[in-house]
Amino acid sequence: MSNTPVSPILPVTQSGPRVPLVPPLSGASLRHGGAVDRHPPSVLDAAHVRLVTSGRIAIGLALRELGVREGDSVLLPAYHSLSMVPPVLWRGATPRFYRVDAQARIDLVDVAALCDPSVKVLVATHYFGFPQDVSALRAFCDARGITLVEDCAHAFFGESAGKPLGSHGDYAIASSMKFFPMYEGGALVSNRHALDGVALRSAGKGFEAKAVLATLEYSFRYGRLAPIQALLALPMRAKDAVWRRIKAARPATAATALAPGSSDSDASFDTRWLDKRSSLFARQLLKRVSHARIVALRRRHYLRLQEALAGQPGCRPLFERLPDGVCPWLFPLLVDDADAVFERIKALGVPVVRFAETLWPGVDAARCPHSAYLSRHVLAFPCHQELRESEFAWMCSHIVKALAA
Repeated sequence: MSNTPVSPILPVTQSGPRVPLVPPLSGASLRHGGAVDRHPPSVLDAAHVRLVTSGRIAIGLALRELGVREGDSVLLPAYHSLSMVPPVLWRGATPRFYRVDAQARIDLVDVAALCDPSVKVLVATHYFGFPQDVSALRAFCDARGITLVEDCAHAFFGESAGKPLGSHGDYAIASSMKFFPMYEGGALVSNRHALDGVALRSAGKGFEAKAVLATLEYSFRYGRLAPIQALLALPMRAKDAVWRRIKAARPATAATALAPGSSDSDASFDTRWLDKRSSLFARQLLKRVSHARIVALRRRHYLRLQEALAGQPGCRPLFERLPDGVCPWLFPLLVDDADAVFERIKALGVPVVRFAETLWPGVDAARCPHSAYLSRHVLAFPCHQELRESEFAWMCSHIVKALAA
């Protein structure tokens, strides 16, 4: 899955807007009308859904539902987020890493070579929102009696082979906070299992308040919801003072338990969140934020980035085209001199993600040369629906500047 730690947004060193890496909540987020009201296919179209706090928690729940235990093996992609491995270890199972090709497509020949009687689960990641060949994966797993788990952390929206992503696997996991303006949120879904064993409860009033306040604070930071910010200025200052006193008086574990680590982009797996549902605020946003707007604007921004960067030296898109129906998470760019360009981009204050920059120990070029290459050379940029025109234009021009330097 893909709650990998991401590069923070650094202070801008020259005049220009601060560009949000993930979508902040704005007034436009909640506007519906006409075609915007029609919901595109998403993982929520699966028959059974449980809304949790992160994708990694959903992985742990899926493995628990499957009865994965010590002695079992789980097949994971060599090109991966570190956060997808701890749920496997929590179940006492052994992660085995399979190869991908130069465009991050699953190497089924290598997967077959890894299969033995201990293999119970294959986890397949739809990188950056681009689907794997789900029909081939489904046939492969059915022929071998292996459970297929779709990792839709990058692919909340989209379809393949005439069905929504997430509905081909025995289970699927998703990360709603990558696509919606929310502080936390994930999903476990299944078309094949009722999820009766997944009973969830609230994480408490502190968590519910944290989910609201963190979402608002992030939006205020990037100039959204200004009237609400003005109304809440005094209460927010009072909240900060109270929160400092609470943290000083409580043990560190109690204070940090108000929110999962996944919301702060670390790779931890805290089992205390396994029975916690997503906040009421996040669940309401899933219903009220326009799904069609998310898809339409992400596709538009992706295509504009592709056009803006076409012909720039030493780089090329990871994917040659944006197929119909694909809703991208980010715009992944293969860069020859990625380390130098990354440093220039950071210095300019442009938000950027190096997905899978750190791979699990032992996963190297000998295990999968393409994964090693992708982890070092893919720089990914935001294309989310809440980018303002001024922010988008500034980001494009500064990416071009960093590439040309």
